[in-house]
Formats: sequence, C-alpha cells, structure tokens
Amino acid sequence: MRIIDNIEAGACQPPCSLALGTFDGLHRGHMAVLKAALDSPLETAVFTFRRAPSGEPAVMTDEDKAALLESLGANRMYAVDFAAMKDMDAQAFVRQTLFQRINARRLCCGEDFRFGRGAAGDTALLRELCWERGAELFVTPPVELDGEKISSTRIRKAVEAGNISLANRLLGRPFGFRLEVVHGNHIGTGLGTPTINQALPQGFVLPRFGVYAAWCQVGKEFFYGVCNIGVKPTVGSDQVLAETWMPDFHGDLYGQKVRLFLLEFIRPEKKFSSLKELKEEIRRNARTASAIAQAAPPEAL
Repeated sequence: MRIIDNIEAGACQPPCSLALGTFDGLHRGHMAVLKAALDSPLETAVFTFRRAPSGEPAVMTDEDKAALLESLGANRMYAVDFAAMKDMDAQAFVRQTLFQRINARRLCCGEDFRFGRGAAGDTALLRELCWERGAELFVTPPVELDGEKISSTRIRKAVEAGNISLANRLLGRPFGFRLEVVHGNHIGTGLGTPTINQALPQGFVLPRFGVYAAWCQVGKEFFYGVCNIGVKPTVGSDQVLAETWMPDFHGDLYGQKVRLFLLEFIRPEKKFSSLKELKEEIRRNARTASAIAQAAPPEAL
C-alpha cells in the first residue's frame, strides 16, 4: 500500500473508490465505510488525517492503522496534515482534491462526515457534487452497540476507564499496539519475572493504570502475559510504560517490535512495601492472566 502525505505529489493516480473519514480507531463503524469502498472493481484508497482534527488521543498507532488498512486490501492511503486542509472551501476540497488530484470516482463515508472550512460541507453537499461529477456516493448508516453509536470517543473512554472488554467489542478486535521493546530498570529480571518494556507514544490513549491480562505476539507465536501499564510506583519510571511478563517465553526481544493485545483489567496500579511483596503479587496476577487468556485463545483475535 502506498502512503501519500502530499496531495500535490500524489496526483495523476488511477481512478479509485475512496473511503473518507478520520479513521482514528478503525472500529466497526469505520469498517462499514471501508467495506463499501472495497466493494468496487476500482483501486481502493483511503483519505484520512495524520492526527484527528479533534486533537483527542489516538486509539491506534499510525503504523497499526496503515498495516490494518493494507491487510484489508487498500491500495493507497492519504495521510494528510489537517492544518494544511482545514481552511479549504468545501466545494473546492471535493472538486480539486478528491476528484482532480486523487481521481476519486466513488466516495464512501459515514452520514456524519463533514468537510471544508468550518466543517461547512455535509453529505447533502457531497451528493450534489457527486451528481455534478457523475461519481458514485455511498453513505453508510451508523453502527450501534447496546443502542448507542460506535465511536472513537466511546472507545477512548472505555480504554481510559480500564473497560477493555467494552473497547474490544466496539473495535471488533482486541485493543492493543505493536511497539518496540526498550530497556527498563531490569528489576523484573532480578525478581525472576523478566519483562518486556514498551513506551506508549505521545498522543496515544492511556489505558487506566494497572494490571491487565494480555496476549503477546512474538513473530507468529502467541504467549499469554500479565501487563502493568503505568509508571511503576514501587520502583519508579519517568514515562508511561507497558511492562509485560510472559511466563512461557524465554529470549531477548530488545529492539524488536512486539504486538500486545489487552484482554481484561485485573487490578489498579499500586505501590508495594517491598520487592518481595511485588514479586508475590506479580505471580498471583500471572495466574489470573493465564486463566483469562485461556478463555480467549489467540485464534479468536
């Protein structure tokens, strides 16, 4: 999949079926829009922004977003800087950017899609402009869960509250991330519970600080894990880390990228009076994580 961050440089592209949206979580609602775009003999393209216009934390990394779109069959992705587009007239945005430069012949979006300066453009205007151009327009209805529209805001709130089971249902897949393994303070190794440390990037949603059951994907293999997300109050950390112990894994993963899938919140982060007490708690949490993981095998991810 080609990733294009400069509309001018990406001009003269083949005709495409274009999915429009922020796609800041690629949740079940976004997937409905993507499915409509993919259901075409035309090349599939996605128009999105590098950061959500709302400025809210992302619920997936840019790398994970690109990888998932490519796996679904997207041929190219426009990852545009919102600041460079926000003052563009709504009609000019559609005519000049979508039709002329991107060469969209089929547009797909949700019914609440807005565009142009001051978010003045809506699906009614988009329909008029598509009719004028002879392009197709598919507007997908909202996808709901428990009687409420699925949105990145709902997912973000669920993750921040530690309600990972709800976040996973809204996403339609386990919430997680693929990040590089970095060096920590090696306290876990001394306790006999060696961990991998992954620093959560700036602008990424922060799960509720505490301990989670998880699956970790190392290459093509899966290992259950007990993951602490936070600042490690017992030993201290100057950044938010996901620190995961995989009891069944033995090896060196420094510098490699490991995918972590969160399954369920176990307990809040807390400070222990001694490293011995911390070690005992880690092992108790690992037994809990093992039971949770076995009930949700990686084949279901």
